[in-house]
Order: sequence, then structure tokens, then C-alpha cells
Amino acid sequence: MKDTLPPVYLDNNATTRVFPEVVEAMLPYFTEQFGNASSIHAFGSEVGGALRQARKSLQRLIGAEFDHEIIFTSGGTESNNTAIRSALQVQPGRNEVITSMVEHPAILSLCDWLEKHEDVVVHRIPVDSQGRLDIDAYRAALSDKVAVVSFMWANNETGTIFPVDGLAELAHEHGALFHTDAVQAVGKVPIDLKTTEIDMLSLSSHKFHGPKGLGALYLRKGTRFRPLMRGGHQERGRRAGTENAPAIIGLGRAADMTLATMADDSARMTALRDRLEQGLVQQIGHCFVTGDPRDRLPNTATVAFEFIEGEAILLKLNQAGIAASSGSACTSGSLEPSHVLRAMDIPFTAAHGAIRFSLSRETTDADVDRVLAVMPEIISGLREMSPFWSDDGAKPEGFNPEYA
Repeated sequence: MKDTLPPVYLDNNATTRVFPEVVEAMLPYFTEQFGNASSIHAFGSEVGGALRQARKSLQRLIGAEFDHEIIFTSGGTESNNTAIRSALQVQPGRNEVITSMVEHPAILSLCDWLEKHEDVVVHRIPVDSQGRLDIDAYRAALSDKVAVVSFMWANNETGTIFPVDGLAELAHEHGALFHTDAVQAVGKVPIDLKTTEIDMLSLSSHKFHGPKGLGALYLRKGTRFRPLMRGGHQERGRRAGTENAPAIIGLGRAADMTLATMADDSARMTALRDRLEQGLVQQIGHCFVTGDPRDRLPNTATVAFEFIEGEAILLKLNQAGIAASSGSACTSGSLEPSHVLRAMDIPFTAAHGAIRFSLSRETTDADVDRVLAVMPEIISGLREMSPFWSDDGAKPEGFNPEYA
């Protein structure tokens, strides 16, 4: 008899389901209120008013002092690129960037490009085994040559949270601008930018149940800025191009819904995450939770299983109707573990078997029960096939982790 159990989605750090209420709010702006917000007639002014309301909704979610500090973009990647490139352009005497070794590729790939093609010096700050930033190394890298510091608010793989408020203060002591990629943090942890020294912040709508293809860049009032996109006068001349009105309205609705329930959602997700982690560690030997045990996103659990491949685990989970993600980059043609786990010095034999379960407000106790029910059998079955596994978990004679 075919399994009729509903699918379990635990890959919410990759993307979230758009709330039905968000879809409902967006629909009229495709067919009825379809005007261009820049137009002066009624069709345009109706849309323009809705965009202003959405901007205010996002302002409340991130605690910005003014709604005009928000620039709508196509997503986190564009926001990140805009922030770093702008910071370099407005400070021509400064050609250095500080970031961490565990940033998202939207930051690291840009920094690699700038270093190779635009004579920019990049300082990549290491982390410890729990993904926490080496503050001493950060202090040592700061100087009057640094244009911008860019550290993520929370890591997308481990959930480890960086102390961005204090990091911004240190950057300002040396006259550098401070940017944070908060794509994974917005909607999951309280943010009140009015009380910080953060100059720029990137976010993405689809990480908190809004539509894909839309994000925003927070730009503190008074911060010098150069646009990445040039053309029309949209977004106060800071990001040209006709606004994606339906998506912006959807983001605003998602922001309102997220703010209303975030405290309760966070507490519930934390409890579910902890139960999932404890259950996996207790039932399955030779595995451990990665990331900071205290300062971590409430929804993120990355567990490293020794002596097996993460891709194989994911395939088995998918067959069981469970969606998660791997810390391995095997799908891109590389057999290397993720750069985040390598930076944390996670043992090679465990980094290959790291699985990320990322929850949302829609995750249930039944979802966690399903994972706990199927994972022991999945892991034991894969380990039986592994040449690097023995019944007692010992490494076989001649084992070389570089070839695991």
C-alpha cells in the first residue's frame, strides 16, 4: 500500500512556503491594481500608497527609524553587492574589506572578484569550532584602510549568531562602514536597528514566508551611498527600475504576520529544534550538533553524522518524504564539505555527513517525530555499506580522512 503520510519540509533556511494570506494580498496587484507606482493617475497612486504601507511594515519588523531607510531590491544577493560596492566607491582612500570565512557565497564570491579584479584587499576572519568569530583577529585587521566590514547576522548552515552590534561599534572606531547580511536572521530573532550602529543590512523576502525575487537593503540615514542600479528615479534614485509591486505588497504582509507571532514562534521552534537534536544524538551514535549551543537561530539544527555521505542521507530522507539539506557541496561537482564546516575545523569524516534541518512556524511535533522515526534506520543502513565504518565506530586500519 502506498505511503499516504504528508511530506515533511525541513529546509526553511533555503526558502519558506509563501503564506496564503500573502498570496491573497498580492493577487489584486497583478490584475486589478496593476498601475505603475510612478504614474500620477489613479492607477499609479493606488499602487504607490500600497508600496508605502509595505515599506512601513518592513520598517517595523527590522526596527528602522525611518521608512525611507529601506531600499527594495531583487533579493539578498543584490543587497549585499550594492552595500559593499557602494562602501568602496564612497571612500576612495580605503580599499580594504573585512568579512568572515563562513559568509554566504553572495559575499564571498563578490570579495573574491574584488580581490582579483579591482585591487581590493580582503581580510577573511576565522571562526572557532562552534562557528564563533575570532574577535582578536577582527581587531587586528581593522585599520584606516578598511572601507567596509561585512559580517552575517546569523549563519545559514549552523545558525550561529554573530554579535553584530558590537562588531559595528568596533568598525566605526576606525571610520569603516558596517554591513550585515541578515537574510537568515530577519523574522527569526528580534531586530531593532535604531539601537545599533549598523549602517547597512540585507534581507530577503522568501526567508520569512514572502515571495521570491524580492529583498531590501537597509541604509541608515546619512550613510553615503552609490547606487548599483542606475536609470529611473525609483527608490529615491537609489535603485532604478519599476518596482515589483505585487512582491513588495507580499513582503509587507509577510512582515506584519511575522512580527505579530515571532516571539511565540521562536519559543516553539526552539523547543522543537532541541527535541530533534537530542533525539538524534541519543538514538544515533557518532554524531553531534554543530554551531554555538547558546547563540544560535531557534530554527536551525545541523547534525554531523560520521563516516557517511550527506548526499546519501538526503536521498534516503527524500524517499521517506522528508526534505532537508546537506552541508556538502557534492551537488556542485565537488566532494569537499561546505566551506563553513571546514572553517570550523569539523573533522573531515563528520563534515561530509552533515545534515541541516531548518524549521519554520509551520513545523509540527509530528514532523519531528517522523524524522526521529526514520533517521536511525537510514544512518545504520548507510554505515553498513561504508568502508570506513565498523560496528564499534572505529576507523579501519589505514584510514585516511583526506580520502573519506
